[in-house]
Amino acid sequence: MLELKNYNMVYPNGKVGAKDINLKIESGDIFAFIGHNGAGKTTTIKSIVGINGITKGDILIDGISIKDKPIECKKKIAYVPDNPDVYTALTGIQYINLVADIFKVSKEDRQKLTEYYANELELKSALNNPISTYSHGMKQKLVLISAFVHSPKLLILDEPFVGLDPKASFKLKQIMKDFVQSGGAIFFSTHVLEVAEKLCNKVAIIKNGEIVVSGSMNEIKKNKSLESVFLESENE
Repeated sequence: MLELKNYNMVYPNGKVGAKDINLKIESGDIFAFIGHNGAGKTTTIKSIVGINGITKGDILIDGISIKDKPIECKKKIAYVPDNPDVYTALTGIQYINLVADIFKVSKEDRQKLTEYYANELELKSALNNPISTYSHGMKQKLVLISAFVHSPKLLILDEPFVGLDPKASFKLKQIMKDFVQSGGAIFFSTHVLEVAEKLCNKVAIIKNGEIVVSGSMNEIKKNKSLESVFLESENE
């Protein structure tokens, strides 16, 4: 579903954002991508979704290179950044319909999926209100609904739980589980290691742009907590 092959990203000022990264995320995976601030998580995610370039190597989405066929790749993914930037002059439902129009979702499918996810995340009553009146958590729910409304194969989430209340966080975890059980894959960054430990079947730890730990959650953890493994990797 998602494969990073010897991926490197060097910024114009010479700063190395990512170095020789090799990762594979398959259908059914919820893959946690963790690291300290500035470790290279967002740099990597932005290359996966086609915002950043790729200095060396390649990134494949469902077997297709993001470098060679970016539009084809973007049709298969949904990306939720850590700080959603939405059109605040629109209402919630207008924003969802805008995204659905871009991905050519039928009226029947968008209505069904919008109603389902808006109910699950308890945003239905606010969909006709201007986004300018939304709290950060409500905006987060809105972009999550917009991500699911076009039925992507791959979800790329950067700190998806930030701003969500406990009930919405619980609902999102269940939605994520259902999504991969139906054949999707999720690659997401988080600082909430307890959530990653309980939710994910695979994990990679990035430090200074390089992967220092990668594998199944059980293999990586062994008899330790993910927090312990992460702190040990930081001290090496």
